[in-house]
Amino acid sequence: MTFDHDIKATVRTIPDYPKKGILFRDITTLLADARAFRRAVDELVQPWAGLKIDKVAGIEARGFILGGAVAHQVSAGFVPIRKKGKLPHTTVRIAYSLEYGLDEMEMHADAVRPGERVILVDDLIATGGTAEGAVKLLRQIGANVIAACFIIDLPDLGGAAKLRAMEVPVRTLMAFEGH
Repeated sequence: MTFDHDIKATVRTIPDYPKKGILFRDITTLLADARAFRRAVDELVQPWAGLKIDKVAGIEARGFILGGAVAHQVSAGFVPIRKKGKLPHTTVRIAYSLEYGLDEMEMHADAVRPGERVILVDDLIATGGTAEGAVKLLRQIGANVIAACFIIDLPDLGGAAKLRAMEVPVRTLMAFEGH
């Protein structure tokens, strides 16, 4: 489901970034607005209020900000999912698709125990390559990914549909048409 709230007005749109023709949806303005940030976090966790959540996994980098806040709200641990080579302990790794090729992400091998209930969090879902890779990585070590949450959905790019096809419920707070 997608919910449009007044917080949509706090998202800044930057034309032609990072390249011509792209409308970049910048959530740093939402994060800087205390009321909008609080409301976004409250709305992201609302469907799981009162349920047992063991961990919240956040995708580098804006997913760390949101994921930490969501983890705090649901009294869960936080797990960072990072680009290759950034974590100091034993890791598990997966390659994932980007618009322009492949990249790799990793997490600590002991960050989630088999069967733990995990919510995946990031700021935006576009083509879904990164989120799909993160779900596969979490499942690889036995996590039960019960949902994925994003502030923004770009539905024309199909990422949320990819996650739903993997049987991961998707929660978004707003949608922007186009890229």
